[in-house]
Amino acid sequence: MAEGPDGRLRCWWGASSPEYVAYHDDEWGRPVRSSDALYEKLCLEAFQSGLSWITILRKREGFRAAFAGFDPALVAEFGDDDVARLMADTAIVRNRAKIEAAIVNARAALTIDLSELLWSFAPPPRPRPVDRAGVPPLTDESKAMAKALKKHGFKFVGPTTAYALMQACGLVDDHIEGCCVPAA
Repeated sequence: MAEGPDGRLRCWWGASSPEYVAYHDDEWGRPVRSSDALYEKLCLEAFQSGLSWITILRKREGFRAAFAGFDPALVAEFGDDDVARLMADTAIVRNRAKIEAAIVNARAALTIDLSELLWSFAPPPRPRPVDRAGVPPLTDESKAMAKALKKHGFKFVGPTTAYALMQACGLVDDHIEGCCVPAA
């Protein structure tokens, strides 16, 4: 646990910066059901791979501008000129494989009900972890989710990224026991 600037106890990672406090308190672990919002989260989790989450939070508005508000129908139409534009955009993480995955994933997202697919992997509710050691990096459900996403043509979504998505979108509640964020 970490004490935030307001004296409230948060998960170990949720109190080190204003961006983390806001994300932890208002967003992380809250159920997300909209397919478009899930597409955005999926993209951001993929862009985070190998980087600090604070980098993604600080560039989030840049990502939204660069990727047409994460509207899958619009991103699915992106072509080579858009990839070149995005590779030159300092407001985002400029990684060609991740940029191309976001475009491929938009096209894949249009072929399915993304919300229905992702939420089908939500495990039964379980008690909150008692400490950081109780938070797994991946689970059987995240492995199955990653496999299903790949089957539908998604890229850059391994089981660890899938589990981070599950945490971010409230499919699991990994807030530490005693955290100031109420259970969903």
